[in-house]
Amino acid sequence: MTLHCRICGHELTRTFVDLGMSPPCEDLLSAQRLNEPEVFYPVHVRICDSCLLVQLPNVIPAEEIFTDSYAYFSSFSTSWVEHARRYSTEMIERLGLGASSMVMEVGSNDGYLLQHFVAAGIPVLGIDPAGDTADAAIAKGIPTEKVFLGARTASDLVQRHGRADLIVANNVFAHVPDLHDFVTGLATLLAPQGMLTLEFPHLQRLIEQRQYDTIYHEHYSYYTLLTAQRALALSDLVVEDVTELPSHGGSLRLLVRHREVAGPASEEVAGVLDREADAGLHSVEGYAGFAQQVSTVKADLLEFLIAVKREGRSVAGYGAPGKGNTLLNHCGVRTDLLPYTVDMNPGKHGMFLPGSLIPIHPPSRIAETEPDYVLILPWNLRKEIGEQLRYAREWGARFVTAIPELDVW
Repeated sequence: MTLHCRICGHELTRTFVDLGMSPPCEDLLSAQRLNEPEVFYPVHVRICDSCLLVQLPNVIPAEEIFTDSYAYFSSFSTSWVEHARRYSTEMIERLGLGASSMVMEVGSNDGYLLQHFVAAGIPVLGIDPAGDTADAAIAKGIPTEKVFLGARTASDLVQRHGRADLIVANNVFAHVPDLHDFVTGLATLLAPQGMLTLEFPHLQRLIEQRQYDTIYHEHYSYYTLLTAQRALALSDLVVEDVTELPSHGGSLRLLVRHREVAGPASEEVAGVLDREADAGLHSVEGYAGFAQQVSTVKADLLEFLIAVKREGRSVAGYGAPGKGNTLLNHCGVRTDLLPYTVDMNPGKHGMFLPGSLIPIHPPSRIAETEPDYVLILPWNLRKEIGEQLRYAREWGARFVTAIPELDVW
């Protein structure tokens, strides 16, 4: 099958990294499904020789991923909710938002962000196709439309709700299989003088920090600032400013306007582009060698887990994030090396990780079993989780992360 770039249509022939086969990372299994077959899909990431977009072909339609049972709830991360609160305060002041304004969030999840605008008396609208998380937002009093954003749905939303003075799209740009349709939807929703902000993990950081576990089926595209600019230009949207953020291992926040009203790009935009170019990411040759770094991460983690088992020591997991499933399935880790993991989300308790079939328990399981090591799968929250697990130091437990390199502390 011939594959084509989702920005420029160029044929995709060059591999960025091939992680083999894996089931959908958020498709947790109930006990009743343990004896049923699982479907594994390729995780073979390409890079476009023409526009340089790093992308995973949409072997799984988005409609099959972001369903009513989609298990990710943003509000379970206190640091992320605080990140959203700070953002809302900044944007209210920057744009002078008030009771006559409209704020829309695409991929609004459980209302973790829009709740802060509601508290400030600013009208909002959430847009999210995942039923369970959207229902959680509605229960908080946040109006939410359960749709995928595209040209058609954006036109319908404008007719019923008007256009947005601010559109927020946090960690959703990567989740879009049809970029042309999505960017058209954003441009349609955005008021003539409005601002769009996009946050997404920066591909430069993914490469530098070997964050390959953030590659999975629901992440269709992986952006540098350069490729994000090229994607937005499909509908005459222009990056006016950019901020580098520590979230998710290193992210970019783009401030975007319609081309006809956008001011000149800031010095920060030029600076990020220069650093990307210095890292070799503005030419296809700069992406070579990442696959070898991935192999090193795999080998180091497996050697550690096997050594722990041979020593007769115990290890447990913390978290059941999508990135953890990429790591565990790529490394071939199963219950013989990681007997269980825990998670704050009660909706995951009693379920099993896809592929590895590792059971998920409440966090209290760690105190009950007193493992010698705790492998923290959401490494981007290692500080927050380390504080939550501080009590485990009482029996001498040590914490482990595998990304960017094996770290035991």
